[in-house]
Amino acid sequence: MTNVSARALVAVLALAAAGAETARAAEANVHQVYITASSPSEGVRWYVRHMKCEAVADRTDTAKCGRVDLVFLVQPTMGSTQGTGVNHIGFSFPDLKAKMTELEKVGVRGAGVRLQRFPDGATFHDVPGLFKLGFLFDPWGTRIELVEDPDVTGFHHIHLSSTDPTATLAWYRKMFGGKPAKLKGQIDGLSYDGVWVLAARQEEGKPATTEGRAIDSVAFVVKDFDQAAADLRKQGATIVKQLPASGGSTKKGALIAGPDNVRVAVVEPGFTTMTVVARGSTPVAGAADPRGPYTTPRTPWGEPDIQGLYTGNSAHGIPLERPKDLASVNNLTAEQAEARRERGTLGSIWGYEREWRDTTLGYVKTAPSTQVAMVIDPPDGRLPSLTAEGTRLAEAARRAAASEEGSANPGYGLPAGPEDLAPFVRCITRGLPGMMMPIVYNNGMQITQGPGYVTITKEMIHETRVIPTKPRTHVASNLTSWLGDSQGRWEGDTLVIETTNFNGKASFQGSSANMKLIERYTRVAPNVLEYRFTIDDPTTWTKSWTAMMAFDKDDEQYELVEYACHEGNYGIRNILSGARAREKQSQGAARK
Repeated sequence: MTNVSARALVAVLALAAAGAETARAAEANVHQVYITASSPSEGVRWYVRHMKCEAVADRTDTAKCGRVDLVFLVQPTMGSTQGTGVNHIGFSFPDLKAKMTELEKVGVRGAGVRLQRFPDGATFHDVPGLFKLGFLFDPWGTRIELVEDPDVTGFHHIHLSSTDPTATLAWYRKMFGGKPAKLKGQIDGLSYDGVWVLAARQEEGKPATTEGRAIDSVAFVVKDFDQAAADLRKQGATIVKQLPASGGSTKKGALIAGPDNVRVAVVEPGFTTMTVVARGSTPVAGAADPRGPYTTPRTPWGEPDIQGLYTGNSAHGIPLERPKDLASVNNLTAEQAEARRERGTLGSIWGYEREWRDTTLGYVKTAPSTQVAMVIDPPDGRLPSLTAEGTRLAEAARRAAASEEGSANPGYGLPAGPEDLAPFVRCITRGLPGMMMPIVYNNGMQITQGPGYVTITKEMIHETRVIPTKPRTHVASNLTSWLGDSQGRWEGDTLVIETTNFNGKASFQGSSANMKLIERYTRVAPNVLEYRFTIDDPTTWTKSWTAMMAFDKDDEQYELVEYACHEGNYGIRNILSGARAREKQSQGAARK
């Protein structure tokens, strides 16, 4: 549809004409809606699960929703549907109250459902004479209206924003037919074989273009493309672009400019646009690394130069341990890696606006890593067995987390004050090597060097480690800290850092204060830094273990800015007030 590169939503909406309309330029019928998702297969999964669509055989990018097929593309996007000429799409369910209750339980984590509440806090309203309705967003910025309309279930409507709704609907009727009617006798629209096109006035001026937004275009299928194109030109339509068909198909399609900055696609029956997914090309470190030997440049004082700005975005989604169902898999496919990273994003706090989610906005120049797991030793990719003490501590943490199910403070119990909260919640530290692990955003790392020292700054939580690389006297064994005491050295082109003297208050996977952490940083390509760490903690595990991932150098685009963790932070206040409320609830239950 456009020069497709990283992710966005093209929505080709096919709508069916009911009967002959003398004013139309082309006879329309139902076809598809193209929706942007960072991973097409995850887009299909989301709409199958939550909108009751069906997967389409032999296509990982298409979901069938009644008369309309949704096709998911990866391409650049500038944001959600709101403010554009296509405000939202709609689905109808027989019991809206039950559906909204179901979606509310899902929440913004996991599969990802962000409800848009009304001012009174309700998730839906019953509009007299119309129907019950509510709104939500899919994880990629598409606004969706859910209604309870017994006349039409499944895909229900597309809702346009317009400076002149009457003129907009007249244009669609003139070009594509449709049956003029009032939805429930209240809302002007056009009915295309049970699928509605509605239009509402946008008071804030002319709607923004749909190009490059969550819903990019609306499409109609016509019986004869060449004849329809000729008719549309006679009616004054401008052909903007011919659309490429997928799989070498001879089916034709084109974009025309619609009113209110809406892009409209006109296609032949069976047309499916070419799904072009632009992925980065930088390889990740791994067993089948094709890059060959690399000579690390030197600093003016002769040490290996590993300085620069790096991100761990391409490694986001790699599990620490090898999944049991991938025991015999060496590397994922590019599509599998893309879907895995998207699942990781949906499992995070994607309720933030799109601009917060670095791994889904197309900022990442490199492809998601195809690495199966981070643990490379033991060879099976699984953590070693726990010791008796490690088992005891793990069980204690499990019981504490279970007693406060749903708490933002798992493993720490019901907090009496801020000092009882986890160090991450308190903006103290993510610990080591936890601070190195990639998540959905703020994965930046900056390394600077000077004679005898290396500094490593991580974007979250604004922590800088100053690592001496020349021998020095070790600190007293009874002096501990959150990040321990680190000593570096160079082994060839690899920076090796050994860290001990942890205080044990920022545990990683159950590690204790007795952990010895050995990190290895090696620049294995001009823009790739391999990071390996070995944990030796006899208190927790029966033997040591090693994990590996890669950071990508990105001096041109990435910039570390202040990570303002506490400013405007309502989290601690809300956690503590919630704890007090839970205490009162428990006390009341005990009195009964």
